[in-house]
Amino acid sequence: MDQDTWIGGPAHAFPATGLSLLVRAAAVDPNDRRAALDRLVSAYWKPVYKYIRLRWHAGNEDAKDWTQEFFAVALERDYLQKYDPARARFRTYLRTCVDGFVANQLKAASRVKRGGGAELLSLDFHAADAELAQAKASSDPEELFHREWIRNLFQMAVDALERGCAANGRPEVFTVFARYDLDPPQEKTTYREVADELGITPTQLNNYLASARRKFRELVLERLAEVCATDEELQAEASLLFGASRK
Repeated sequence: MDQDTWIGGPAHAFPATGLSLLVRAAAVDPNDRRAALDRLVSAYWKPVYKYIRLRWHAGNEDAKDWTQEFFAVALERDYLQKYDPARARFRTYLRTCVDGFVANQLKAASRVKRGGGAELLSLDFHAADAELAQAKASSDPEELFHREWIRNLFQMAVDALERGCAANGRPEVFTVFARYDLDPPQEKTTYREVADELGITPTQLNNYLASARRKFRELVLERLAEVCATDEELQAEASLLFGASRK
């Protein structure tokens, strides 16, 4: 599918990065800081876990341990506050931190056993393993981490779109979006055939799909803005995702 059509076109405004999670993670108020850190973990733990499994050929249990311990250590040692946007994109910086952490784990003569004093995070490793079974390994660490990061970013936006449609009493809007943009390709059917199947008019179907795609793009960009430190980084990342431009 054409990317502009799928996402909703390149002419939409970018969200501001002024209240990015990276900024809020350094907030004085501990509640604001924790909330920002929790959202950052939500955005990055799956890419980190899958990256450790694929890049470092780690077993299931070791990868779980290291993912948990990495974020605990990252929060304790202010890894996020040490990030310098002038030197690298945040995801590149985070991947480098993961590499250093895993290398140290492998070199250590002994390490803390699972749950050995570290604050455990509520992470759905079962779902991550199910997705990992379909992932392809890559010889390029940056490409591997970026691919899994995009997958998680888009999944969070899809989940938010579904929740939003349900909360607004419009689950049919998400149903149309899922039918055209999420479900496996089916035999060619006309708008009329699909509309009849769903009990709506072709005009309604077209409107639902356009609305859902616009909202989905907004949700992706909102989440992207949260993990970008500067407007320049946001624009660069969005361009890699779907060729968006700041207009």
